[in-house]
Amino acid sequence: MKTFKKYLALACMGVLGMSLITGCGNKGVSGELGDAGEVNVSTEEGTITFGTNAEFPPFEFVTSEGVIEGFDGIDMKIAKQIGDDNSMSAKIENMEFDSLLIALENGQVDAVIAGMSITDERKESVDFSIPYYTATQVMIVKEDSDIEKASDMEGKNIAVIQGYTGEECVKELGYEYEAFKKGTETILELVNGKCDVVVIDSATAQKYVKDNEGLKIVEDTTAFENEEYGIAVKKGNKEVLEKINSSVQKMLDEGSIAEWATEYSDADSEE
Repeated sequence: MKTFKKYLALACMGVLGMSLITGCGNKGVSGELGDAGEVNVSTEEGTITFGTNAEFPPFEFVTSEGVIEGFDGIDMKIAKQIGDDNSMSAKIENMEFDSLLIALENGQVDAVIAGMSITDERKESVDFSIPYYTATQVMIVKEDSDIEKASDMEGKNIAVIQGYTGEECVKELGYEYEAFKKGTETILELVNGKCDVVVIDSATAQKYVKDNEGLKIVEDTTAFENEEYGIAVKKGNKEVLEKINSSVQKMLDEGSIAEWATEYSDADSEE
C-alpha cells in the first residue's frame, strides 16, 4: 500500500494486506493424503472449511450466537452463503492471521476469508476470488491528537496488527512501530496512552471508534491507497475457486454484501 484514496462507505462494494510469515497452529482436519503427502481437504463430503482470524470486526468476530457456530460478521455471512449456494455446510477454523495461508497450503482449510487484501505477493502463492469489498488504511488517534496526516506519525508511538496491511503501510513509510496480535490490543494501548496512533483498515476503524469514546479517525488520501478484499484458495484449486466466484458474483449482483456491510456497521460486536 503506498497511496490511499478516500474511504468508501460500507454500502459501496467492490472490493488485509500482509506477508506470509510464521507457521500454522496444530489444527487438524480429516482428509486423504495426496501424492506429495499433504492433506487434501475434500469438498465433496458436503463441507467447505474456511480459515479466518476472528479478531477483525465487522468482518469476523466471536459472539455467543454467530452466523456459523460462534463466528459472526460480514465475512461469515459470505462464507455461509457460499456453502448454501453449493449445497454445502460452511465450517470455520479460527487461527492466527499469519498462519492462514500456510494452513491453506497444508490443506487444513479449503479457503481463507479474513478481510484479506489481494496483493501481488500473495498471488504468487495462492489464487484469489473476484474482489468482494474495497477498503483503505486509516489512522485512529485520540480526539485531541495533533496527527492530521501520515507524515505526522514520524517520531510517534505507532501500533499496528501483526501481518495486517497497516503494518506493511507503516513499514513502507519507514516509521518504527509495535505490532500486536489483536486489534483490541492496539486500541487498548491507544486508550491507555501507551501509543499515539493505530493504523488499521477503515471499516474496522469505524467500529473501534464507535465503541470507544474519545477516539477519531484520520485519513490521508496521499499516503494510503484503496485495497480489495478477496477469498484465497490453494494455487490451482479451480474447482473450489469456481464455486466461490459464482456465489460471490451472485451476492454482489443482488447487493447482499452491501446490505450486510450496512447491517454490521450499526451492530455492536462482542469481543
